[in-house]
Amino acid sequence: MAWEGSTRRQRLPANWAVIRRRILRRDHGICHVCHHDGATEVDHINPGDDHSGRNLAAIHVTCHRAKSSREGGEAAGANRRARASARLRPIEPPPGLIED
Repeated sequence: MAWEGSTRRQRLPANWAVIRRRILRRDHGICHVCHHDGATEVDHINPGDDHSGRNLAAIHVTCHRAKSSREGGEAAGANRRARASARLRPIEPPPGLIED
């Protein structure tokens, strides 16, 4: 399950249902990803906890799933690269080449 182990629901504002309805009404159910009607979910355009109207948009379930999966994969890749970089030792010049 996608929400398993996630704290996302707890981080949503208490009035999320009201915000969600307002965004879907504002966007007329048009998905901000594929631009077709029938969107039933609300997406955080930029990942994180910015729940302001400028960062929220209507989205289809399938578009939302694909976008979230892509963002999760990108974040995991960035974390892997950071860990790998931290494991690299600094390059030291060979003995005898150090200038005094």
